[in-house]
Amino acid sequence: MTAEYKVHGDIAVITLNNPPVNGLGLATRQGIVAGLEQANADAAVKAIVLTGAGKAFSGGADIKEFGSPKALQEPNLLSVITAVENSTKPVVAALHSVAMGGGLELALGAHYRIAAPGTQIALPEVKLGLIPGAGGTQRLPRVLGVETALNMIVSGEPVKSELLASLPGQKLFDKLAASAESLADEAFALAREAAAKHADGSAFPLVRNLPCKHPLGDAYFQFARNMVKGMAKNYPAPAKCVDAVEAATQKKFADGMTFERDIFINLMWTPECRALRHLFVAERAASKIPDVPDDTPKRDIKLVGVIGAGTMGGGITMNFLNAGIPVKMLEMKQEALDRGIATIRKNYEAQVKKGKLKQDKYEQRMSLLSTTLSYDDLKDADLIIEAVFEELGVKEAVFKQLDAVAKPGAILASNTSTLDVDKIANFTQRPQDVVGMHFFSPANVMKLLEVVRGQATAKDVLATVMAIAKKIKKTAVVSGVCDGFIGNRMIEQYSRQAGFLLEEGATPAQVDKAVEKFGFAMGPFRMGDLAGNDIGWAIRKRRYTEKPDLKYSKTADLLCEMGRYGQKTGAGWYDYVPGKRDAIPSALVVEMIEKHRQELGITPRKISDEEIVQRLVFSLVNEAAHILEEGIASKAGDIDMVYLTGYGFPIYRGGPMHYADQLGLFNVAEAMKRFAQNPRDDANFWQPAPLLARLVAEGKTFN
Repeated sequence: MTAEYKVHGDIAVITLNNPPVNGLGLATRQGIVAGLEQANADAAVKAIVLTGAGKAFSGGADIKEFGSPKALQEPNLLSVITAVENSTKPVVAALHSVAMGGGLELALGAHYRIAAPGTQIALPEVKLGLIPGAGGTQRLPRVLGVETALNMIVSGEPVKSELLASLPGQKLFDKLAASAESLADEAFALAREAAAKHADGSAFPLVRNLPCKHPLGDAYFQFARNMVKGMAKNYPAPAKCVDAVEAATQKKFADGMTFERDIFINLMWTPECRALRHLFVAERAASKIPDVPDDTPKRDIKLVGVIGAGTMGGGITMNFLNAGIPVKMLEMKQEALDRGIATIRKNYEAQVKKGKLKQDKYEQRMSLLSTTLSYDDLKDADLIIEAVFEELGVKEAVFKQLDAVAKPGAILASNTSTLDVDKIANFTQRPQDVVGMHFFSPANVMKLLEVVRGQATAKDVLATVMAIAKKIKKTAVVSGVCDGFIGNRMIEQYSRQAGFLLEEGATPAQVDKAVEKFGFAMGPFRMGDLAGNDIGWAIRKRRYTEKPDLKYSKTADLLCEMGRYGQKTGAGWYDYVPGKRDAIPSALVVEMIEKHRQELGITPRKISDEEIVQRLVFSLVNEAAHILEEGIASKAGDIDMVYLTGYGFPIYRGGPMHYADQLGLFNVAEAMKRFAQNPRDDANFWQPAPLLARLVAEGKTFN
């Protein structure tokens, strides 16, 4: 049983025990109901305490059951809460550590509640594209007041129990325990007190019977709707939270519950909710590597070495300082070190100024940073990451030096974004200790970390790097070795399509606008200007010799020949005003594209936004299908995580693979066949990848 029943004298204790967060799965729900029945039938029991084992009261629904029949099987959570309310003996919920989602809704069904200080209280369903579905929108406003409750429900953010307990008029907690240690004793005392109080047969207090009103209801809810609309335009759930809480102030409790349930069930099937639920599961699954078990021993990382104090090296360093891990930074020249440290200081000082970082925290982080000009000083580092120039010869020199000085068992990592990690590993006598750690720029901000597994990379090295990624708050995704790994290999196809679209009749601004309307953070041309168009130029020059039959539009090369590298030169696909990042469409660029079309003898055609989006997004999907087939990525969800956390793919669409699944892979493959007929495009590329063709034939999906 995942809910244990014990009797302490005259008190029955039902303890949820379904680690890690005591999720309310079917077995747990059955256990709670069975415990209530047993306690109510036992004449020696006067009252019941409901609590959670380990590190949580309950974190809510059991994600392992999401979307399965078990999730809705009786007793469902609503039935469990009804059973708690209808208990003939008083039920005290003793909350500690975490009481969120369905866990908080369960507690709101109890007759009395006591919480340990520091308990995180939340209804986070909105983060999954849902509203609370077991009475949260109807009960929380009754105990905390409409405004506090609505803020919590719309944001989904946790609030500490002592803060909520201090609110005037709150009825969420009958008592705040003195400490986590005394919670059980204080809960028993409260339960005995409740039993004595109702010994005369008087009714137990129920949250559902409390009044729920707002003095300026209409005006307040209108204001709340306007606020939500501005902040969450692509997500239906936040606005529905407002509707549900408003219903709590206008309808009878039972009608409000029916209203909440209808909204919950309708949201469950929206594309946004499916995308957010997919993201939730994919993010947790990304850290699991099929052949590296969870209990693989990890190496101890007490000191990190970073080679290079440029933009990347500085950003990487900040991640470790933020997590309290000492860093030794190496450069060849003192001025380069000084520049790097000045940039790190500037970044932290900006956070202090905005009130996001306390001065003493800033000083503490800087005290963990030391610098050196000598490789010998890296001899004690447990993990060394190089962030030097993206050229194999430069990497070779660095790794040969590291091989000579690093201690045995030190992990040697390369931040390369495209180079062959197996070649890099073979510059050393210890290829098993070499791994790719591809951070995304700016490295102190971007969530994604591509962990590149070489042929020889040891399993404990992978396990260690995945654990350290979590510690520095990154979403780590494992990739095999290939040109560009997962993210950059796919983005190359996307960029090629963007180029063909220009030749056929679109402008950079039209392509960017269409993709941004679809939900990308920025279109391909604004992205090129931000990253530097010369980077893509260098890759294409390499391609012209390595893959001479791969077709590219010449427009991007012509742009670079004009010296228009992007924001850093004040001109790229767009013009820029000094000191500003606004992209201003450039007449010069449009003229260059038109002249190029004339030279190729192309008559421009009108291209729809739909075609632009499909060619760009489906190019990602087809290349990703090849990546899955080759085993470079182990699952489609990993590819979605790369695009959601590293490339600005719209979160409410769930990533390219999830989006393709939702559209129907048959429809995606049909569109690809259409694009293959276009003489100006690359017909070879648009042959659906074998995996995609197979999934279509079998009527299956990627995820």
